[in-house]
Amino acid sequence: MPGILRSTLWLGFFGAILAAWWVMYVMAIDMDLDLMGRPGEMGARMAAMDPRMPMYMPMANFGPLFWMWAIMMAAMMLPTLVPTLRAYEDLMSSATGTRVGWLGVLLGYFIVWVAFAALIAGAQLALLFAGVIDMLGMAKSPWVAGGLLVSVGFFQFTRTKEICHGVCHSPTIYFLGNWRDGFAGGLRMGLGLGAFCVVCCWGFMALGFVGGVMNLAWMGLATFFMIIEKLPQVGHYVTKPMGFVLIAAGLAVLGWPFLVGG
Repeated sequence: MPGILRSTLWLGFFGAILAAWWVMYVMAIDMDLDLMGRPGEMGARMAAMDPRMPMYMPMANFGPLFWMWAIMMAAMMLPTLVPTLRAYEDLMSSATGTRVGWLGVLLGYFIVWVAFAALIAGAQLALLFAGVIDMLGMAKSPWVAGGLLVSVGFFQFTRTKEICHGVCHSPTIYFLGNWRDGFAGGLRMGLGLGAFCVVCCWGFMALGFVGGVMNLAWMGLATFFMIIEKLPQVGHYVTKPMGFVLIAAGLAVLGWPFLVGG
């Protein structure tokens, strides 16, 4: 029975990730249709309710924007949680970990990222109405895009990044130092881990404003790197090289002569 429960929970976990990616794909297609003047599913429903209503743009409304970011957090960040959940499972046999505690860790982690989704959705609306980004969430000025790339690149070398990445990279040490029993304990530890993870990875979410927040290629690349960054064997070897890559990309966007050839 414990083996069946474990398999069911892990299948549900990965099923939720796949569902989130599917929803993001549908939303991206829907938005492309809306921006081309051919209403997607959301726009078509609104038009059917009132043909005189102007085209509905969900990216200019907090509610749809928040849900988009929340689903994006599930698609991008839940895969990075696999090593942490595996680490907790190791403590189910050697310590007092339980399956409900495992669920608590998962829930606490996701709650923090949903809170971050609300924060970045508000930031996106502010940038949109200020004319800094377009409806796709893409920076209109190379100075903004390049500056963001350089800033996130430099963050990879900071002490804050090092500390937070250390927690994400070695969750067992965090569990041993902050251990709590049961669901409430798992929830508390999940909230703490989520907070460290947000500080560690916020920059890669913000880079959505460079390539467009609904750009599935950016989502895939960012997710892949964040997974690699958390792997116990290789995580410490990719953080600073990625910083150099981001800084070079930012300087190229800003048009530095030695990077663009003239």
